[in-house]
Amino acid sequence: MKAYERGNKFYLLRHFSNVKDNLEKKRPVKWHNILQKKRIWILILIPVALVVLFLARVNPWIAEYIFARGIYKQLAQVFSLMAGIVPFSIMEAQVILLPILAAILFLRFLWRIISRIYKKESDLGYIIAHGLLNGACIFSIALFLYVIFAGVNYHRYSFAAYSGLEVKESSVEELYNLNVALAKNASDIRNTLHLEGAEDENGVIQFSSDNWGELGVEAAKAFDKAAEKYPVLKGKYGTPKPVFFSRFMSRMEITGIYWPFTLEANINVDTTKHSIPATMGHELAHLRGFMREDEANFIAYLVCKESDNLLFQYSGAMLALSYVSNQLYKENSELYYKVVDLYSPYMIADLREEYYYWNQFEDTVISTISNSMNDTYLKANRQEDGVKSYGRMVDLLLAEYRASKEMVN
Repeated sequence: MKAYERGNKFYLLRHFSNVKDNLEKKRPVKWHNILQKKRIWILILIPVALVVLFLARVNPWIAEYIFARGIYKQLAQVFSLMAGIVPFSIMEAQVILLPILAAILFLRFLWRIISRIYKKESDLGYIIAHGLLNGACIFSIALFLYVIFAGVNYHRYSFAAYSGLEVKESSVEELYNLNVALAKNASDIRNTLHLEGAEDENGVIQFSSDNWGELGVEAAKAFDKAAEKYPVLKGKYGTPKPVFFSRFMSRMEITGIYWPFTLEANINVDTTKHSIPATMGHELAHLRGFMREDEANFIAYLVCKESDNLLFQYSGAMLALSYVSNQLYKENSELYYKVVDLYSPYMIADLREEYYYWNQFEDTVISTISNSMNDTYLKANRQEDGVKSYGRMVDLLLAEYRASKEMVN
């Protein structure tokens, strides 16, 4: 074969090869071809999460020993400590950046659809299916993480089972006596803080510094001490983190958030200072696997009570007093005002500051939406009273009060 003949033959082969490649590229891509994507296996996390949640609901033993005290506890300690290495709230960064990223990706998705329609390309169905698959994969991962790091823990055994407390109906007299005890305790601690100069020029409780890291370490120490009495609280977890945009949290009437996707306890540090230690205790209780709001409040009170730090003791006493006094007012307003007479003037200054602070955010559009969402979230997790379940800690406080009296006697 002559050279020019061989050259023509190779040219024709290359030509037909290129034509074949171009035809394959233009071949319509059917939407069901998306099923060949490896990432489709991520969707199996949705039924897995739902099955796990169902098993936890019907069998608290599974929720308690397989997850809360097993899988969850081991993973939560590791990942919360890892998140603690980052000096800022990862949750806050996610809340700010992820919606922006989601908007960009959604606009890109729409642009690809519009361009396919304009160019009359045949892979439109594939592009739509591809975008929906990506969204479903993100949802399945988020759902699975939520169930493992939060949802299951709503169905574990009650903290009362580990505290040895007997929750039962109580008389108004018992409620009154508990109010008196808490009021006297809070007043005594507040008087001591006054003598130590732990207040600002307006006579309101103040920290010696705004080093939230130090305060977070104090909260961790308080949990370690409380764990000596309540071993179920044992564990090494990350410390709470201050939120930079805390003022916006106040507009939503939120004092703290446990974020299961980063295993962080996030704290609103713009609120009145005497309430912050108790908020830390509350969110750290969630991090330790106690998701019910009434129990998280009660654990926060116990932890603050066991702390060596007077500010924590005062914060816990004021948290408990706020709930039992509200309940007493509903039952007998005359007895309520008798208890108020026991408040020290320094306590009243703190309460007045707290009232003025939160009053500015009441009944705003943001706070109304936030409360509605929070109420829906609580009810979705079988806390049938919704936001009202926060007040159920009164029963636990009464049980603890009775137990402490029996120990004295």
